[in-house]
Order: sequence, then structure tokens, then C-alpha cells
Amino acid sequence: MTRIAVIGAGISGLATAYAIEQQALSAGLTVETRVFEKDSRSGGKIWSIHEDGFICEWGPNGFLDNKPMTLDLCRQLGVDNLLLRSDDNARKRFIYSGQELHRLPENGPSFLKSGLISWPGKLRLAGEMLIPKRKDQGDETLAEFGRRRLGSEALDKLIAPMVSGIFAGDPETMSLKSCFPRIYELEQQYGGLLKAMLKLAKQKRAEQKAGKVVASAAGPGGVLTSFNGGIQDLTNAAAAALQGELLLGCTISELVPKDGGFILTAAGGEQYDAEIVVTAAPAFAVAAMLERSCGAAAELLKEIPYATMNVVCFGYERERIERDLDGFGYLIPKAEGKSILGTLWDSSIFPNRAPAGKVLLRSMMGGATNPAAIELSEEEVKSKTMTDLRQIMGITCEPEFVRIFRHRHAIPQYTRGHAARVGAIRERLATMPELILTGNAFGGVGLNDCVNAANQAAATVIERVRKRSG
Repeated sequence: MTRIAVIGAGISGLATAYAIEQQALSAGLTVETRVFEKDSRSGGKIWSIHEDGFICEWGPNGFLDNKPMTLDLCRQLGVDNLLLRSDDNARKRFIYSGQELHRLPENGPSFLKSGLISWPGKLRLAGEMLIPKRKDQGDETLAEFGRRRLGSEALDKLIAPMVSGIFAGDPETMSLKSCFPRIYELEQQYGGLLKAMLKLAKQKRAEQKAGKVVASAAGPGGVLTSFNGGIQDLTNAAAAALQGELLLGCTISELVPKDGGFILTAAGGEQYDAEIVVTAAPAFAVAAMLERSCGAAAELLKEIPYATMNVVCFGYERERIERDLDGFGYLIPKAEGKSILGTLWDSSIFPNRAPAGKVLLRSMMGGATNPAAIELSEEEVKSKTMTDLRQIMGITCEPEFVRIFRHRHAIPQYTRGHAARVGAIRERLATMPELILTGNAFGGVGLNDCVNAANQAAATVIERVRKRSG
């Protein structure tokens, strides 16, 4: 019997523990898993809050179905029949610029007609075909990449809002290779983004003819997918499927290696033994656990910053909003000077997010470019959000439903040098091969990324168990 501890019961920890149990069963190995979670509930930042007929997502609202890992997990958990795809109209995305909402263009003709980018900016974008491939292999920031290949206007109106929407990040500090490795690969493989788009266009048309759903150029690949009761249905199912023990309200404060394993010390003084440990907690929490046993790794883990975020849910009577809500929502370039980063039209994305005759809007405030927003009072957050919604969407009435969620450590930031930093952390921990790191602080912040990393962590655990059993 190999005792395995998983620290953290967000999607990363739950998926890891479940995968360990399933892989061990298939391999005929005997393991005992124990999952530790500091909060009184499992799920981490995945939390679907049901109040007054509204379903408010505290954190992410779904996953993209263009990669198999989360869909596979749903099938294994037996909840794939409960999946809910976003409305087709939700693929309409907007950018607020020049005091109006511009739909992101989906093809060449719509791009030419769009007023989002000026004609000089469009010509600069077209000139991307002539920009040579970057030969320097150093870690370029997203802003440096954007200015070099696409121009400053495209950076400000397209790239920066996208970065704030996905990472709540600042393109001036974020690493291209770590945040968008595929974009880096496209330039290296095809010599540029437009060249890559042209060469991949035939493949896209073939997929469309085959009946596959292909997202427009305006949005990410795949279709946003959730559940009728919210994305928390996934973490609830994963927690319920665990064979081992799930300890809620148990904070692991220290992790110390011993002969043949580890001693885990909880904040209350309780101690637990394990032969193998997987940490799926935030980087700063793992740093605190390793302060005594591996200070060098702890210091590097502390260097992974996190963006703050206020999530603001407003519910309205539908008839009191004159604007068409046919779409996903919008993002706002920093130059527009607004308090919020953007607003999702949640009740247009998925059905039943609001009671009949009502709508739910979810705005994001803060991020790496506005960290002070986390210190605002609830009344200030509400007032600033209402001001922006009035100016952008013409909403003059008070919301009848208001919920504000605060995240002091919302999303890890993959700043310049992130990949090298993660590599150095793993090198420092090489003397503790039975300690395995996973979670969104290292190799991807999306739900698919977390599940993929969980599967990889579980495979490593099973390899270690085999060696111990061997």
C-alpha cells in the first residue's frame, strides 16, 4: 500500500487524485489517496453560486471543447450526458473602442469593414507578411511580439484586451512562449501569423466540410462548455468519485521529507504521513510549505505573481436593457480609461443563468494593470461598474441583483522568464523525486490545461508507485 497525499482540492487536485486512483486500478497497484483542502468546500476557484434564480460563477464559467482532456474526464465521471454547450450566438465577441462596441471581425471582408482598427493600423497588420521571423530565442513579452509583428494599434486594441480577458494580465510583462506557445510556434514554423493563417485555411475549410465546429478568428478554438447547474457540477462529480479521503478545512502548513516519504503538518498541528505527495495548491502556498525543507525552491515559487480580480454580477429585468445582448460580451482596451476589464453576458452564453425575463451580466475589475481595485469598497466597486455599463451599454437603471466576489490571488502571471523559473524550481526539487508539482501556476491557466497537467502528474505518481512496488 502506497500512501499518496494530494494538497489542494481545486480541479487540479481533484483530477489528479481521481486519475491516480483510476490508473492504479488499471495497473493492479494498491494506493491510498488523501486529499487536503484548506477551504470548507472542494472545487477551488470553481464555484457556481445559486441565488434568487441566478447562477453566478465565482471563477471560470466553463472549458473549451477543442481539446479532449476535460471531455474525457467528464466521460470517465459519467457526467458527459449533462454537458451544456454555449449558445452559438455567444461566439460573437466585441471590443469597446472609441465609445462604441465593435464586433471582432471573423474574416478578411469583415475585418476590412470593421471600424475597430484604423486604415493605417490595417495596413500595418497586412505588412506582417513582410516581417522576418525572429531569430533570437530569448523570452519575448507579448507586447514586444505585438509591436514587432502587428503594430502598436493591434497590440492595444486586440492583443492587450485578449490578455486581460484570459490572464487578467499585462502584455508588457507576460511571456509569449509561456502564455501562447502556439503563436510562438506558428511564427517559427511558418515565418509569420498571416502566412500560417493562409496555409492553415485549407485545413479549416476541410474541418468545416466534415461538420466540425470551428471557432471564428475572433475567438479561441472550440465551443465554451459547462453544465446546466454551472461548472461546479464537474468538481462536485470529481469529488464524489474519489475512493480516498477528502479532508476539508485542513491547511497543510509544512511539508518535510523523511526516510521513505514525507511528513505533512497541518495548521492545527496534526501530522500525516505519505510516501508520495502531489501539490496542487497556488505557488505561494507551496512556497510556504517548503520554506524549511527547500528554501531555494520556495524563493523561486514566491516569484510567480498573481493578479487580483473583482468579479461583479449584476441582474436586471430584460425589458429595462435596450441593448441587444446577442453575443458573448466585450473586452475593453486600457486606453479607454474604464474601471472594468470587460463584461460577459452570462445569460446569453448559457441558458438558465438568470430567471425568466431577466439577464445576468458579469464584469471583471482589477487584474495586473489595476491591482488597487481589490481594495475598493463594495459600494465603490458597484458604482464604478454601473458607470461603465451606463457609458458602454446605456444601462441607466440600478441592478436588482448584485454579487461581488473578490480574488486576491486570481490568476498566476506567466511573466518573462516563466518557463526558466519553473525549470529552476523543478531542478531545486530534484532531490525530492516523490514530490510532484501540478496546478495552474506552471503550464497553463485554463481548465483543459489543469486537467492535462493532472493526468501527467498522475502518470508520474503511478511510475513512482511501480518503482516502490518493484
